[in-house]
Order: sequence, then structure tokens, then C-alpha cells
Amino acid sequence: MSSTANNYIESVLDRLAVRNPGEAEFHEAVAGVLTTLAPVLEQHPEYQDEAILERIVEPERVIHFRVPWIDDEGTYHVNRGYRVQFNSALGPYKGGIRFHPTVSASIVKFLGFEQIFKNALTGQQIGGGKGGSDFNPAGRSNTEIMRFCQSFMTGLYRNIGASMDIPAGDIGVGGREVGYMYGQYKRLVGQFEAGVLTGKGVGWGGSRVRTEATGYGLVAFTREMLKTRGEDLEDQTVSVSGSGNVAIYAIERLIQLGARPVTFSDSSGWVYDADGVDLDLLKEIKEVYRGRVADYVEERPRAEFHQRGSIWDVPVDIALPSAVQHEINADHARALIKNGVKAVAEGSNMSTTADGVDVFDDSDILYGPGKAANAGGVAVSALEMQQNSARQSWTAEDVAGRLDAIMEDIHTQCAEHSMQYTGRPDNYVAGSNAAGFVRVADAMIAQGLV
Repeated sequence: MSSTANNYIESVLDRLAVRNPGEAEFHEAVAGVLTTLAPVLEQHPEYQDEAILERIVEPERVIHFRVPWIDDEGTYHVNRGYRVQFNSALGPYKGGIRFHPTVSASIVKFLGFEQIFKNALTGQQIGGGKGGSDFNPAGRSNTEIMRFCQSFMTGLYRNIGASMDIPAGDIGVGGREVGYMYGQYKRLVGQFEAGVLTGKGVGWGGSRVRTEATGYGLVAFTREMLKTRGEDLEDQTVSVSGSGNVAIYAIERLIQLGARPVTFSDSSGWVYDADGVDLDLLKEIKEVYRGRVADYVEERPRAEFHQRGSIWDVPVDIALPSAVQHEINADHARALIKNGVKAVAEGSNMSTTADGVDVFDDSDILYGPGKAANAGGVAVSALEMQQNSARQSWTAEDVAGRLDAIMEDIHTQCAEHSMQYTGRPDNYVAGSNAAGFVRVADAMIAQGLV
């Protein structure tokens, strides 16, 4: 390995730490990408000559704003709103909005940085961005959610647009929240600009399969990994974390393909159902009543609800972390491997800590990082943008077929770039980083110093 390339990477990381103090999640995300790129820099010295690393780790724009709102009791609250417009070399900024009490500048920058490469892997003309607020929607009424979303959009609307920045949903932001934000945007700008947000209702500009997209895409990527070892999903036992859209629709797709998902979770704990998850019951609890996973066990007494221990201690063939970042640490990774897991694919962003990734890398299991494995959501968001631009509405079969093709292509890109730069086809971390980076870097060079 070239010491020149490694020294260059280390110098960029050192400068990043000084310029962005206290932003641990952002530092980890950048290091996770850059430290895999030495072989790329060896083959492409022009990237160092053009200072691509220095430029790509610096957001093009960071927006930080106040979000005041009033609850149902008449009490005033003030939250923080963020939008990081990270890189537009491939197209307008694209990335979700997250409402969660952990949201900070560091979290949004980490997510926005990852989004650059995830979006590049889809092959669509979309740049990287991300946004959110430290607002906690849990337990809030519909009217409180509406007031907050309206206030959030009032602070953001000047900085987004169908050809500028197209937000979508993320944790804490689903179709309801997107609807409230879009309604406020429409009121403020005085026009129906369908392409400014994705994740909209199908009846007013949304795409079919958007709700299912990240979960379906996650399963598609997992299926492609298993194919490389002559296996498929049928009869495989699967552990899924989370119980939002990603987890629910990953479970749905797993069942359709003959697998047996046995776990799910939320912030209150996790459920193990050895008989296989009852999808209709889970959907009723989480999507209709917005309940907690403990409610599931009341209807399924053979299932187990746990507030302690780890969901990753359950022996399974496949693990799909689909809740939040850092769900899996080195101990969890070792437990999964000890219990015979064959593949791990991330439905959430940066699901695995850096030391956990090292454990997977040193093993023989298949490991799909989030920027590749969970790209299905943004892929269908880009397809929604295409439908909005053409004023069309495609069938669910058409969208699902395109999603499958995109995920297959992402897997192919990862395998080919992994082989080119590491000499092995199954290093999906290095392969996904290289594939996304090269596409963005080449566009940045072509567009000059901007």
C-alpha cells in the first residue's frame, strides 16, 4: 500500500477533526470511507492533485435554524432544525429528514456524507444531503405533529426545490409528516411543486412502493449476496431490528421469499417469535395504533418480549439491523458469528460500529454496509422524482421491477470495485465506497473547482 496515499488520507482526517470538534459520528463516517480509498488513490493520482478528499468532506452548505411550536396545552417549545447540502456533483441534493431527540449537527453531517455515495450507487442523477430536528414525535398528537412540521418547513422552504434540494422521510418522518410539510411548502410558495419532496401520498404525486422500498431493497441486496455462495432466502431464519417502515417491509419481503423472520424491536425492547413474525399483527400495532412492540406479545403469548439482553444473541442465519446507527458492536458481531450467521446487511445507516465492522471483515460472513444495502429508499425516491417530472404515475409492478434492477446493479458495482481495488469480490465495504466515490470524484473534476 502506498504510504503517499495513506499519508494523504491521514492528513485530511486530522484536519477534519480539528475543523469539526466534537462531531464523533461525522468523524467516524468520514474515516469509514476514506480509510478504504488508498488503492483508489494509487490508481487515480489526479484525485489527490485536485484535492478531491478535502473538497468532498466539506459540505457545500449547512443550514441551521430555530423551530418554535406550541403543544396542545399551549406550552411553547423551541427545537433545532438542520439541513446539510453536502454534494451536488451528480444532481440536486437528495436525502431524508429525521425527527429524533438524538439529531445534532454531527448526526446530520454523518448521514449527509453517507448519502453522497449511497445516491451515487443508485446510478440516478442525485447529489447527497440530509436534514432533521431534535424534535421527538413519540406521544405527540396529530395536531402537535402538524404544527411542528409547519414550523419546520417555514424555516427550511427557501433552501429547497425540485431542482435544488429534494428532502424525503427518515426516522420519525413518514407519509403523515411529509404531507404536513408539503402542505406548508405549497402555502408558502403559492404553487403545487410536486417534485420538491418525495415520500408523498400516491394520490398526490407519490410513487407506489416508496413506503416498502428500503425494506424491499435491503432484502434484494441480501439475496444478491447469498447468490454468490449458491444460496437463497428460502427457509433461512432472519433477525430484524426496528419496527418502522424498513423493518416491517423487510419482514414482508422475507416472508414472500420463503424466509422466516423471528425478531423486531423498538426503543422499549425487542420481541422474539420463534414461530415467525405475524406480519398482519405487527402492522396493526405499529401502523394503525402506533403502539409498542410489547403489545404484540399480548396477542401472541408464545412470543417473548425482552427489555434486556441483545436481539443479536438470537441464533439466526441472517441479520438485518434496521433501527438506528451503532446497533451492532464488536461483541454483538462476535455473538452473531458464534451462532452461525451467514450474512449481515444494514437497513439502518452505519448500523455497525467500526470495531464491529472489523470483526465482520475478519470473518467469512457476507456483510453489506448501509450505503449499499439500504439504498432502495432513495432509489425509489429518485423514481418518484422522474414520475413527477413527467407527470406520470407508474404501476407498483413497474416500480418494484426497477427497484430490483437497481439493487442488483448496486451489488454488481460493489463486487466489481471490490475485486478491482482489493483483489476479492466480497469486500462490500471497500467496493461500495470505491464505486460511489469514483463516480462523484470524476464528476467533480469534470465540473472544475466549484
